[in-house]
Amino acid sequence: MRRLKKIRMFTADLLDVPRDVILDVPRLTMIGNMQLYIENHHGVLHFSSDLLRLALAKGHLEIHGSDLVLRAILPEEVFVEGTIGDIKYVTG
Repeated sequence: MRRLKKIRMFTADLLDVPRDVILDVPRLTMIGNMQLYIENHHGVLHFSSDLLRLALAKGHLEIHGSDLVLRAILPEEVFVEGTIGDIKYVTG
């Protein structure tokens, strides 16, 4: 597994491709604590006004906050607005 990951990282650097694409990890873009754009997720596991849980290739991502609203849901992208208080990347 480690060898495969090193090969992928080397390939990403050699081809000048973003590592998140090669390694299948999420990319998060946050504007203050009001907006969050997440790419490379594998589905919504849970959503409420105070918690969003997204499946990842390895583990899941938890976004805690208040008044959370999903502005857009696409196959691999999610756009969230509200007051974001905490983001957790849970592996395993």
